[in-house]
Amino acid sequence: MTKEGYDRKMEELAYLESVKRPEISRAIAEARDKGDLSENAEYDAAKEAQGLNEMKIAQLKDLVASARIIDESKISTDKVQMLNRVRIRNLDRGSEVEYTIVADSEADMKAKKIAISTPIARGLLDHKVGDIVEITVPAGKVRFEILEIGL
Repeated sequence: MTKEGYDRKMEELAYLESVKRPEISRAIAEARDKGDLSENAEYDAAKEAQGLNEMKIAQLKDLVASARIIDESKISTDKVQMLNRVRIRNLDRGSEVEYTIVADSEADMKAKKIAISTPIARGLLDHKVGDIVEITVPAGKVRFEILEIGL
């Protein structure tokens, strides 16, 4: 993962542990003070939120513990690889799009960052500018021309 992606995950983890966890604990305490827990929807909702928050914390801890930070200065643009920005043309439609290939944990379609595990990213890997690749996507086979590879 990128240093930027790692830092974002660490910020999210710190927020969940230092802000969200105490908020949920207070909500549980307030609901508990209202009496009978067997019919207390607020208590049930707070306990569920606590479980989800703790699950997310555990997932983030696992992710950052096993993360490897990629040195972006060592990334080549000779062939498509992780962290490359790739501009491609859909030869069937004539449309162009640009994506950055990132780790699954950093994928964000709004920012045009696609996960390395997606069919398009896998199909583009190890190809060069000018190559035409045929990739099977959920809608069927699509041919793309690689127009540019950058950082």
